[in-house]
Amino acid sequence: MYHRYDMAILVDPDEKLPPSDKRALDRFIRVGRKMDIDVELITRKDFRRLSEFDMLFIRTTTALDNFTFQFARRAEAEGLAVIDDPQSIIRCTNKVYMMELFNSRSVPTLRTRLLLKNDEPTLKNVVAELGYPMILKIPDGSFSRGVVKIEGPQDRQKIDDLFKQSAVLLAQEYFYTEFDWRVGVLNGKPLYACQYFMARNHWQIYKHENEKSAAGDWKTMPTYEAPRSVVNAAVKASSLVGNGLYGVDIKQSGDRVAVIEINDNPSIESGVEDEFLGDELYRLILEEFIARVEQTDH
Repeated sequence: MYHRYDMAILVDPDEKLPPSDKRALDRFIRVGRKMDIDVELITRKDFRRLSEFDMLFIRTTTALDNFTFQFARRAEAEGLAVIDDPQSIIRCTNKVYMMELFNSRSVPTLRTRLLLKNDEPTLKNVVAELGYPMILKIPDGSFSRGVVKIEGPQDRQKIDDLFKQSAVLLAQEYFYTEFDWRVGVLNGKPLYACQYFMARNHWQIYKHENEKSAAGDWKTMPTYEAPRSVVNAAVKASSLVGNGLYGVDIKQSGDRVAVIEINDNPSIESGVEDEFLGDELYRLILEEFIARVEQTDH
């Protein structure tokens, strides 16, 4: 059957925590057909086929040093409508860049400092400034990986272990909340708001232990039910990155709002982010792709 548009969704069948589960991918395919889009799942083996498509939607975790970035660059060069675009990947996967961007544009965020390997004086100053507990992150971690909580001097080994992964670390104040907000933003417009609760007996949403991962509960709602300050912070922060699809993670307690990070490749999982909008969420994302293709054609 002929369709007006051809979309490739890039997936990695071996990924343990993909941004979209099989049911969500099936919904993209089904909703796409209704919108005259032939949606096809592709893998890294299909790099040379990119020119066959009008659109590329990356649904595997992005990184600068793997095939996802190569696909994004190639798709952009071929004139495809692409999400995540290369610029968004470059910016969002670098937490150091995002920290400096937030601070320079007055985006409310956590107090954050840089740590360099073997720089003991700075480490002492950061501990004195942020206090215990504090959070340490590698610049390019995802899904709570490469993030540790430092309770006190007795956790020095955790710091040394992180420095084995990266010569630069980010130290952040610990801001306790029962859940983190995730606001989905597409081309500057908020799509959905989720509350991601912490994993059982853990201080993060994801708990990684012995090669196994567990996640906390969630609650999805329309953006108008989320605090206006949270939604506004998400829209402002994402606008500094680009006009793609972003998941903005935010901590909020009382009047305080703090943007944690922006995900260029946010989760769209069946029964989670689409819990309120249903098929409408998939339609809105696909509509944005069509608008970009038609804008390019004209």
